[in-house]
Amino acid sequence: MQNVQEEYTDMYIPRKCSSSNRIVSAKDHASVQIEFVKVDPDSGHMIDGTERMTICGQIRRMGESDDSVKRLAIQRGLLPAYARS
Repeated sequence: MQNVQEEYTDMYIPRKCSSSNRIVSAKDHASVQIEFVKVDPDSGHMIDGTERMTICGQIRRMGESDDSVKRLAIQRGLLPAYARS
């Protein structure tokens, strides 16, 4: 992308919190972005890419990030059946 002076610049693309759907601002230094790798249970090799979860600083300040990650992992089918309780 080029600005008015025709210099190449990076375009800022805001992220959204996976749990609350809030936009994560550029100044939110408490937010985290986690990549989960899908692994074949038999061979242990990575298959099918990754799943990305973004948790905003407000969720982390409330202490709800672990519950949010677990809930999102269950929804996306990342947790095995024995780990869901």
